[in-house]
Amino acid sequence: MTEKTTAATPAEAQEIEATGHYVTAVLCGEKLQIVPSGAWRQSSMRRLNGGEMDAFLEDVLSPESYEAYLDLDPTNDDLGEFINAAAEGSGEPVGKSSGRRPSSRTTRRR
Repeated sequence: MTEKTTAATPAEAQEIEATGHYVTAVLCGEKLQIVPSGAWRQSSMRRLNGGEMDAFLEDVLSPESYEAYLDLDPTNDDLGEFINAAAEGSGEPVGKSSGRRPSSRTTRRR
């Protein structure tokens, strides 16, 4: 069973990002410290998108949490839940954009 983090309010998210502190999320029952998702470097995002999970997590986890991650050897599902929980904890869900909404007005055809 996974422990969930509570989503930060927008004000809390700004404060977390401004101070550069870690947020806490649970991976395989262990609390780990991770940089808020809004503060992830683009080089780290390239590692994440390229599937270089160990390199990505070394960038965004505290040194102690990275060692714990290596010892835990989580599944992909566990890791996905952890990343989402960390993003929610920093107030910025990863990969969830509302996108454009369709217009309520109809276009007249010629």
